[in-house]
Amino acid sequence: MRNVLGVINLVNERPILKELTHHRCLASLPFGGRYRMIDFTMSNFMNVSVSKVAIFAKDKYRSLMDHLGSGKEWDLDHRSQGLFILPSIHPDEKIKGDLQQFYDHLEFFQRAIADTVIIAPGHHICKIDFNDVIKQHESNDADITVLYKDYDGESVKRPIYHQCSLDSNGVVRDINFFTSPKKGDHICLETYVIKKQLLIDLIKNCIEYDEYDFLKDIVKANLINLKVQGYRFTGYMPFIHSLETYHASNMEFLNPEILRNFFYDSWEVFTKIKHEAPAEFANSSKVSNSLIANGCIIEGTVENSIIFRGVKVKKGAVVKNSIIMQKGDIEEGAHIENVITDKQVVITKNQIITAMNKPIVIRKEVVF
Repeated sequence: MRNVLGVINLVNERPILKELTHHRCLASLPFGGRYRMIDFTMSNFMNVSVSKVAIFAKDKYRSLMDHLGSGKEWDLDHRSQGLFILPSIHPDEKIKGDLQQFYDHLEFFQRAIADTVIIAPGHHICKIDFNDVIKQHESNDADITVLYKDYDGESVKRPIYHQCSLDSNGVVRDINFFTSPKKGDHICLETYVIKKQLLIDLIKNCIEYDEYDFLKDIVKANLINLKVQGYRFTGYMPFIHSLETYHASNMEFLNPEILRNFFYDSWEVFTKIKHEAPAEFANSSKVSNSLIANGCIIEGTVENSIIFRGVKVKKGAVVKNSIIMQKGDIEEGAHIENVITDKQVVITKNQIITAMNKPIVIRKEVVF
């Protein structure tokens, strides 16, 4: 797999979690106690020994750069290959589409020592075996392979997903844009496998005709001219499109089977290493069914919650069904339930915050 180029496309990210993506891109959103969403895609590439990864970033990617660094944790700190973050070269202009950004960095594709390109988003929480995807891509003699998953989430009122229609041979015959999915619908995962030279030729052709959207102008527009094959991904992947689904998908990591699937079976999920002491639990602490990251000090009660690095839960404080991000401070007597606190949030003494239907979000560095 040394001849495969990995591309993480962030240009088409939609602001589906406004409260949590006010100061960061979706791919850098914390998840599961110590990870960022992009860690899962990066680790999927690492599993198949992709040695060159390009991240096409649009905006709010400072935290992403800080998290990824040189790519060392994913074995991408190489001199000639490695990790590349490629932002827009027109920062003061509105980006017309991902193809514009691909075209602006066309030389990167041309110089890459690869004959196949994997393009994926940065916010899917899943483990995709790209060895199997490429094997099917080649055995089908496909020009483009589109990954899809049967929808198994809750009903969605607003149209936010693309739906694939396939024939009996698994060939993609149509793509419907921005649908409200139902159970069993084939949802496009915006993940593709394509030959590098074909990609370069299609990018040039689209830009010549003022076409700037990869899915619409390369994939859907060529369903007749090219062989576009579907690959059904059957593994675990939560559909995250709201605060409720973000909260619920984090809570699913409290399920031992899901936890085992991600961190003990097959390959590992890697993230930025931070050298911190193990979590400390005082005699007064009561913890049940929770994930507690390193560097935490727990003196109070934590139930059914995800606690990120460096969080302090003081004596007498109660945290239930909540997500507390890095370096949060829950002071004495505070009681929070169904709450998502961003980084460095302080919940003051005896404060009570509970939510019933929808989790409450407290923004970064707020003292509540």
